[in-house]
Amino acid sequence: MSVLTPSSTGMSDAILVEGLQKRFGSNTALAGVDLTVPEGSVLGLLGPNGAGKTTVVRILTTLLQPDGGRAEVAGIDVLREPDRVRAVIGLTGQYAAVDEYLTGFENLEMVGRLYRLGKRESRVRADELLERFDLTDAASRPAKTYSGGMRRRLDIAASLIARPRVLFLDEPTTGLDPRSRLGMWEFIADLATGGTTILLTTQYLEEADRLADRMVVIDRGRVIARGTADELKAQVGGQRLELTVSSAAELTDAVRLLTPLAAGEPQADEQTRRLSVPVRGGTDALAEALRLLAGSGVEVLDVGLRRPDLDDVFLSLTGHAAEDGSDDGTPAGRTATQTAGSAR
Repeated sequence: MSVLTPSSTGMSDAILVEGLQKRFGSNTALAGVDLTVPEGSVLGLLGPNGAGKTTVVRILTTLLQPDGGRAEVAGIDVLREPDRVRAVIGLTGQYAAVDEYLTGFENLEMVGRLYRLGKRESRVRADELLERFDLTDAASRPAKTYSGGMRRRLDIAASLIARPRVLFLDEPTTGLDPRSRLGMWEFIADLATGGTTILLTTQYLEEADRLADRMVVIDRGRVIARGTADELKAQVGGQRLELTVSSAAELTDAVRLLTPLAAGEPQADEQTRRLSVPVRGGTDALAEALRLLAGSGVEVLDVGLRRPDLDDVFLSLTGHAAEDGSDDGTPAGRTATQTAGSAR
């Protein structure tokens, strides 16, 4: 397992977490989490449902108090000076929470006023963000008339109204259509390029693969892996040799023939007649596999090499697939509107 930490890059840390602990009754949500996020970078916080991801976010955004450990955001202790923390962060929770009876423009202007931007600047920022999130045509409509995806975009726009130094995105693209999701990815990447530090939790592993500079994987409240996407994938065993045979009965012979090449446990699926074998050596392993199969009576319909993806990482490290949903017993995540308001 990689032991590299984000702070090893030499950059100063915008987020620092040491030994973070949190319990809900007899349930231990966090059991000593450590992580750092350098300024201007994106950290993907990954793990199966119930791992503790949202609990970490809520503590860092001052919505929960930890039972142990310490946490700093922008050099500010989240327990000692929560108001100062709230003034420099933006937060989008798992569920869009906007005022349904205000228009899109009024929602954003209200958040700006809560951040004390002033009437004029709040309106300017509202117009900018409505345009950026393709909501200008709906700016004067009550939010209750918005689709789920539109509400999500408005919620995320609210978290950006005050140009936060540190942005927390807890599954930010849930509920967005594929086109909107791609647009959101581009915007998040632009924010990071512009110097905003981002902590991202997501159920879309492709999202983390594309956006995160580094990742931390947690399970049952503990960090079980950290590193870049490539470093995590390397832990799963290089490449996968994948082949489809003509009948399920041939899978047994294929497994027997290819086991000497395997760098891990082969996985056979009788329903799809597919075999996946972790291998090292790339095309050399592929060539050797074809040689072993030649004349064996196993009819290969399709064969190729595939790099492991983050789905493979999850299954290998946790034994679970990534799942959506809140991961602790507390109420659903709050938005930047509520966070900013509680600071005033």
